[in-house]
Amino acid sequence: MDFSYSQRTAELSATLESFMNDHVYPAESVYDAQIAANDNPHEQPQIMRDLQARARDLGLWNLFMTHDDLGAGLTNLEYAPLAEIVGRSIIGNEAINCSAPDTGNMEILAMYGTEEQKEQWLKPLLDCTIRSAFAMTEPDVASSDATNITSTITRDGDEYVVNGRKWYTSGVLDPDCKLMIFMGKSDPDSSTYRRQSMILVPADAPGVEVVRDLPMFGFQDRLGHGEVQFTDVRVPAANMLGEEGDGFAIAQGRLGPGRMHYAMRAIGMAERALEMMCRRSLVRQAFGGPLSDQGVVREWIARSRMEIDQIRLLVLKSAWLMDTAGNASARSEVAAIKVAAMEVAHKVVDRGVQTYGAAGVSNDTILARLYAITRALQIADGPNEVHLRTIARLEVKRYT
Repeated sequence: MDFSYSQRTAELSATLESFMNDHVYPAESVYDAQIAANDNPHEQPQIMRDLQARARDLGLWNLFMTHDDLGAGLTNLEYAPLAEIVGRSIIGNEAINCSAPDTGNMEILAMYGTEEQKEQWLKPLLDCTIRSAFAMTEPDVASSDATNITSTITRDGDEYVVNGRKWYTSGVLDPDCKLMIFMGKSDPDSSTYRRQSMILVPADAPGVEVVRDLPMFGFQDRLGHGEVQFTDVRVPAANMLGEEGDGFAIAQGRLGPGRMHYAMRAIGMAERALEMMCRRSLVRQAFGGPLSDQGVVREWIARSRMEIDQIRLLVLKSAWLMDTAGNASARSEVAAIKVAAMEVAHKVVDRGVQTYGAAGVSNDTILARLYAITRALQIADGPNEVHLRTIARLEVKRYT
């Protein structure tokens, strides 16, 4: 494996670093202030629209999309360093139209959508004129085991009828959200992995009710994490993604790149926390000198550097495997990075909080927000235990 950047990645990295330094980081406080001033806290603030316009002008748009005709045409390995750079800010991904859940939904549509579905939904998502949500997790069952999902997708003539209750449907509170990808059982009597399907549900379809917005450790996200009730929601049969029963296959086809995106963004969060820790330790005085002279703080810094570099190498290896051998061949590594990257990021952020003391638990720095995000993402997109189970099963299989 060659660890050097391709020429394209090197050029984009330099442009992206300048964009982050000159525009994104200065905009973070403006972003929060404009959200607070909006009548609807889920409405897109003007500063983000300005950032997105600037990103388009710089060619920093849809970088995650590996399809040459739809995005930048980068490989997973080429995109990984860019995901780390924008991951340093909680608004970085959105500024270049590379934020979840839209990224996953766009890739699903690109891989499995019909030409009509792409025209109606994918193109506006790529242009960021609409937003989307993914409705899978349910409040009444352990959704980490997708076979537990009780929501239904029932054929009725030229339509499907959708019923169920979902929650943490991220993005659904955004006024620009026009589409939800809904996962439910279409044939409960079929084989285990052919029971579920994914279908496109317009956000304004009759029978769709956003019950409430759910916080993450007390933080309210602009995009919102909605609890959504679907009651006899009728959608055209043409809205089915793939064929009936393809739900699991579609989900599996999307998992590798998505988890690499999560992991590299986590590394970006960890890098920012480490930078803040170092800067704080140099200027904060305690017990006769700067915190950087304290042995325990030096150990925090050293361990953080080692852990970040270790997990970065594992993520790059996973990206390389996906590019060279396919997603299935990287299954164990992809599961590993989802666990390890977020655990490392959370640990480094925790050290940053401790270094800042009272300021670390306040909203005066980004650390408290990063702390909540890195903890919540150890549950989202499959809890750590599910991925550990996968790794162990694949490892044991080698000896049986």
